[in-house]
Amino acid sequence: MLFRAMLPGVRTAVCALALATACGASRPAFDGTVFHHGAVAFRVPAVPAGWTRLQVPDAALAFRDEAHDASVLVNARCGEKDGDAPLVALTNQLVMGTTERAHTLEETVPFDGREARHTRMTAKLDGVARDFDIFVMKKDGCVYDFVYVSAPEHAVAGAPDFEGFVKGFHTVRGDEAP
Repeated sequence: MLFRAMLPGVRTAVCALALATACGASRPAFDGTVFHHGAVAFRVPAVPAGWTRLQVPDAALAFRDEAHDASVLVNARCGEKDGDAPLVALTNQLVMGTTERAHTLEETVPFDGREARHTRMTAKLDGVARDFDIFVMKKDGCVYDFVYVSAPEHAVAGAPDFEGFVKGFHTVRGDEAP
């Protein structure tokens, strides 16, 4: 039932991401701006109007942006052995299983006091063309992924809300978390 609300084909990507996530045994907590789960704690700005929160097992946060036929995934993992991998390799892990990739943007940007890899691409996921807007950052032994997957005709319209949301992200200390 949950996955029916997501874009066709995104179920596969979300399942793969969820299996790759290891955040500890504590229960996740999200108060609308601060997320805390095990070693992971971060603050995000208010969720854009029109985004609906989805419950995805083992993913930090997931949303549906129905107006732009898009899904949003925010994920974090700490202490994993792939945490030493370059940002480009971590980005490529997020799009495994896609075909016919065409990058429209690849850049390194300042992000929460570190550098992040920002990638935009069009690719086919389960044979369906989708646009991907991806940010990947490593900080303090954790990897943070932000993925916006939309129908190509809605990518430009949905990108400002997603990128504004991502740019408002900040890690927090455990004593700042709920």
